[in-house]
Amino acid sequence: MIKLIENERELDAELLNKTLNGKKMLAYMRAYGPNYEFCRFYKITDDYGGEGYMFIINSTLIICADDYLETDDELNLFISMNVPFRIEGDRRIIENISIPERYQVLNRTIFELIPDDTPLESIEEHVEFNPKLTDVYSILTEGFPNIADFSLWYTDTSHRCRHGISRVFTYRGSTTASAVFDIGSTVLIGQVATTVAARGRGYAREFLKWLAKFFNGLGKRAYLLALDIRTSFYEEIGFRVVGKEIVLERIDIVKDSVTKGRLEDK
Repeated sequence: MIKLIENERELDAELLNKTLNGKKMLAYMRAYGPNYEFCRFYKITDDYGGEGYMFIINSTLIICADDYLETDDELNLFISMNVPFRIEGDRRIIENISIPERYQVLNRTIFELIPDDTPLESIEEHVEFNPKLTDVYSILTEGFPNIADFSLWYTDTSHRCRHGISRVFTYRGSTTASAVFDIGSTVLIGQVATTVAARGRGYAREFLKWLAKFFNGLGKRAYLLALDIRTSFYEEIGFRVVGKEIVLERIDIVKDSVTKGRLEDK
């Protein structure tokens, strides 16, 4: 059974804190609550005592559970009714979804940002801790050709930052990265991009090494997610693979999933 959640107390925080997807759900609930149409939360249960949760933020559906759920038919119907652009979350559940023809399967790797002994003092002096979001968006448009329009991106990003869920940084005015969520001792890094003019200078590499050490110094473990085309870059930096995921994305909508967020940090 799939039930719309109307109160944060309906979420099982202990269950959700076990995974990055669950923590993302908690973060968005704390930022938005259950009353926004574009950010909806659901509880999933089956006849065998299994339970899980999912939420839709704009056009991304995220699913997490404590174990395998016998809810394939309901999930398939839910997906066919909502047709989200992206579906991600618990691998065991996603692998059992009847994938419609309009979706492709992408592999994604979970990396933990491991700090090393690289001297970073000279890097931090070029880090902007509170950049103008217009400047951040300008950088992102060069790395993410299909990023949401400015008003939608700005409204969401500024809202999450005001509620203490997210943080945004820039480096040397040409590279950016965001803490998609910063909750408890866990941070998820995303939207890493460098302007075309500044690529090839090693800025993304330097910045990510600094982020690893910065959050480690705060007693937090930082992670990021990478599609196959970018895993070698993060491995070369020395970040550690801690998991694998699959993501479903629609192919009937023109999106540049292969090249978005290119770092070009050779």
